[in-house]
Amino acid sequence: MESGQVQRDSGVTLVGGGEVLREDIEAALEFAPHLVAADGGADSALALSFTPEAVIGDFDSVSEDARRRLPDGIFLYDSDQNTTDFQKCLARINAPLILAVGFLGGRLDHTLAACAGLAQRQGPPTILIGADEVIIAVGKTFEADLPADTRVSLFPFQPTRHASAGLAWSFDDLTLDPLGRLGTSNAATGAIRLTFEHEGTLLILSRHALPHLLDALPSG
Repeated sequence: MESGQVQRDSGVTLVGGGEVLREDIEAALEFAPHLVAADGGADSALALSFTPEAVIGDFDSVSEDARRRLPDGIFLYDSDQNTTDFQKCLARINAPLILAVGFLGGRLDHTLAACAGLAQRQGPPTILIGADEVIIAVGKTFEADLPADTRVSLFPFQPTRHASAGLAWSFDDLTLDPLGRLGTSNAATGAIRLTFEHEGTLLILSRHALPHLLDALPSG
């Protein structure tokens, strides 16, 4: 159907059509127990013996086999050609949290599109989970208690003034710029506090920091 929302009271694990392992989905489901697929992510889920509760997209990549194996009623069609399937999902999922797997790695253009979609901060708090990192787009302030030496990188999608505490290399009162100074390859000394002039900077952490990142998100 053309309209419809996925409404859940607890977190959603969102599966994309990129590289994803069984353990990636299992790890996400521990924190976000409802499984939703983005278009061809339905095939990725089924191939690993997971059944999505809903499939969202324009369905240019989901297979006919997946369409036959899943009930018609769980497919939420969105014909907008100006948004990616990832953006469609963020707009149609109403849940406390989204953990997205299968969007990093694989095709570089898809990875970049997912990061750009994340930076728009649409929909619920959303974390991209990759093989080695987790990524979230932060607001104007962000605090987290991280293990010392956790890899921390900041990537802005627009110029933004920035200050920080708790990083090995301070970025106090500097302007981060996607075509200028970046904030990559830093490390936490413990608890971090970040402030930005604008929302949407990507915070990239080592994957082992996922539980600490989840603890930093607002409850409810």
